[in-house]
Amino acid sequence: METLTGGTALALAGVVLGTLGTLVGQHLATRVENRRHQWERAATERAERKAAIMDFLGSAQRIELVLDSRHLGLSDACGTDEEALHDLWLATKAVELVCADGTARAAQEYAEALHARVRGGAASPAVPAKRERRAAFMEAARGELSDRRKRAVTG
Repeated sequence: METLTGGTALALAGVVLGTLGTLVGQHLATRVENRRHQWERAATERAERKAAIMDFLGSAQRIELVLDSRHLGLSDACGTDEEALHDLWLATKAVELVCADGTARAAQEYAEALHARVRGGAASPAVPAKRERRAAFMEAARGELSDRRKRAVTG
């Protein structure tokens, strides 16, 4: 039986160390790539949520403009009211699709308050104050955009 010579043992040890180094390097590269992919996906999802929130706020602002025009006694075409309400509810559905339940619920309640005001329910005590609903939505939207961003960076 042959014995390993010193040179053969060193060559074998070099092969083993080289293989281990390659495997560790590949593992580390894979981990870095996975984290980069998770961060990019989180950033994309946040951008979608932000776009939905901004669209909703734009539609809500259009309704606020209609209500302000009425309050000032300026005439506004009925079709404009209907289009604005349609846009508001469509934007609400977008928030429901991409945002958390709390944010979607706050958007729904704000849209309902605006809808009731447009339909002439401003004087009714049962109509929730739009300012309270707007504040609740803004708080939920801030939480939506900040909490998940923190989780994406640390997760």
